Amino acid sequence: MYLNKAMVYGNLTRDPELRSLPSGIQVCSFSLATNRVYKDRDGNKQEQADYHNVVVFGRQAETSAQYLKKGSGAFVEGRLQTRSWDKDGVKQYRTEIVADRVQFGPRTEGGSAPQNDTKQDAPDTQNAPEYPEEDINPEDIPF
Repeated sequence: MYLNKAMVYGNLTRDPELRSLPSGIQVCSFSLATNRVYKDRDGNKQEQADYHNVVVFGRQAETSAQYLKKGSGAFVEGRLQTRSWDKDGVKQYRTEIVADRVQFGPRTEGGSAPQNDTKQDAPDTQNAPEYPEEDINPEDIPF
């Protein structure tokens, strides 16, 4: 049995792009950034960002383009796919997540508020998950 499944939660790095295929099917593409926090050999806290290309088809593509924007949070579930093509005699590759499901993250309050509103600049701490400061001990997990 084989399994090709990708699940990522992150923030959009650019506004979604909506296009139509010649068959009339809508295609939306965007990029998500995910962060990973870890400790290096010296015990210093490090943060690394990864970027994921996402492609959505059909009605879900239309709603993604309508409701998502740069900086929005989104949970994407789908499969990995690598495409290749020739550009000036050089083979190019692109790996992307073909989304089966896109869930939108929490919306900011007063989405149409002016830019100088202090609520707009402050991070949303009410809906943010709390992460433990120390490493998780596998013996503490009840299963």
